[in-house]
Amino acid sequence: MNDKQLKLGIPKGSLEEATRELFSQAGWNINTRSRNYFPSIDDPEIRCALVRSQEMGAYIASGTLDAGLTGQDWITETGAEVEVVSDLVYSKASNNPCRWVLIVDQASEIRSLEDLQGKRIATELVSFTRRFLNERGIDATVDFSWGATEAKVVEGLADAAVEITETGSTIRAHGLRIVCDLLHTHTVFVANREALKDAWKKRKIGKIALLLESALAARDKVLLKMNVPAERLDEVVSQLPSLHAPTINRLYGDDWLAVETVIDKGEVRDLVPMLKAAGAEGILEFELRKLVA
Repeated sequence: MNDKQLKLGIPKGSLEEATRELFSQAGWNINTRSRNYFPSIDDPEIRCALVRSQEMGAYIASGTLDAGLTGQDWITETGAEVEVVSDLVYSKASNNPCRWVLIVDQASEIRSLEDLQGKRIATELVSFTRRFLNERGIDATVDFSWGATEAKVVEGLADAAVEITETGSTIRAHGLRIVCDLLHTHTVFVANREALKDAWKKRKIGKIALLLESALAARDKVLLKMNVPAERLDEVVSQLPSLHAPTINRLYGDDWLAVETVIDKGEVRDLVPMLKAAGAEGILEFELRKLVA
């Protein structure tokens, strides 16, 4: 075993696959096996453990783990005393924040938070939901749900539920209605405060954070490269968005220039025809793995 080793928590469940993919893009390969709670990783300085997001903060706060990834919602829910090293906006289905929402049956008379007075609510996010309602003077019973929370509303076991969603499609498919949002959340990379006092662990945690952030930053960007005749350069460059300014190099023995720039993926389909019309040729699009701003 390596003398210096960081104990890293990987979220088990809905975020597990997305986290493994993010680490792969950042440069680490994490391999999980059935019924194994200690995935292997191709870095002798890291030891991984699969931990439920709901429990991650407690394990890190106690020092059982040095660092890990979990939802900001569970740090808020548990009040775990950990240090947020980096905000990493990624999730199971997209790179968008998730929402904890109040949901009811389509036929329910509940139309606002005030209508929850005296009602029964099922949720996994019990402490936050109770605080949220108490701060607004709403007296309702909030029960912990071990799972299948939406079904409790469908079956009439609860008047409403507070559930997490990315798009709301599953909620609508179950014949339920979103009344309002209670909390927006995203993944965070958190660390034990004592671990951050250790110089080696702090550097290792910082390295992981930097590479995860650069991998996420690259997901919505592409590199465009093209050749442009010198007399058309100004016309082409005027069309180009970039992080700073496009890179321009003269081609050997020719009156042409090589131009490259990093742009948002969503701009490519409109931009390429415009660049072609402006005189660019040999236009190439490259996916990016990392982008360190």
